Amino acid sequence: MYQTNYHRASSVADAVKLQKKADDGKFVSGGMTLIQTMKQRLAAPSDLIDLRHIKELKGVKVSGKSVTIGAATTHAEVASDAKLAKACPAICHLAAHIGDPHVRNMGTIGGSVANNDPAADYPAAMLALDATIVTNKREIAAAKFFTGLFETALKDDEIVTAVTFTVPDKCGYSKFPNPASRYAMTGVFVAKRKDGVKAAVTGAGDDGVFRSKEVEAALSKKFDASALDGVKVSAKNLMTDIHATAEYRANLIVVMAKRAVAAANG
Repeated sequence: MYQTNYHRASSVADAVKLQKKADDGKFVSGGMTLIQTMKQRLAAPSDLIDLRHIKELKGVKVSGKSVTIGAATTHAEVASDAKLAKACPAICHLAAHIGDPHVRNMGTIGGSVANNDPAADYPAAMLALDATIVTNKREIAAAKFFTGLFETALKDDEIVTAVTFTVPDKCGYSKFPNPASRYAMTGVFVAKRKDGVKAAVTGAGDDGVFRSKEVEAALSKKFDASALDGVKVSAKNLMTDIHATAEYRANLIVVMAKRAVAAANG
């Protein structure tokens, strides 16, 4: 790796101050992506500002149907939170299947959302749940937050502090994981509310996370796996790589959606 200066921020305000003083400062939480990028010499920030120890960014709060998860909350903490498991088990299931134990105990929900990896799990959940991404400056609807591959609406000095959402009537998540990394080769999060159904797809799109209109249309008529029988998803704008073709991923979207609905109804 290139030489860098490490700073442990004590508060959000402190983190912003440290970043402004640096020539090319980057915020880091779990470091699951940034540190690996630095090891490969694809990034060389002058300063790393560690957000993991900021107390105000930690914890899960559940109040009725309202859920708030601090940005520095690890995947393991999300997966094991008893109140969250009762209110929205799909999120706990999603978190419990991210990477391996090391990743789950280091990686954070805020880092995952801010990085917006095209194969990450949380972006699909945020999009399907109509979540709000809270930063130190504003609140951003998930639909406007994720803007492309590794791209978000965040400004350089903006920090994700929490995510919030209202628990839907039903929701579920299923992914086809890469056997080595556990990243989603295709994952689908479905959420049913009185006003309709949202189905968000990760790991398949050329431009990152997106909503599947075909899946949503079918499930809006009947929220059951059988409603997806015969549904075809276009391979246009889907990803082809060493793991799978766009056509294969198109089929996986329907298969994963069926499993997600079955989990939601189960």
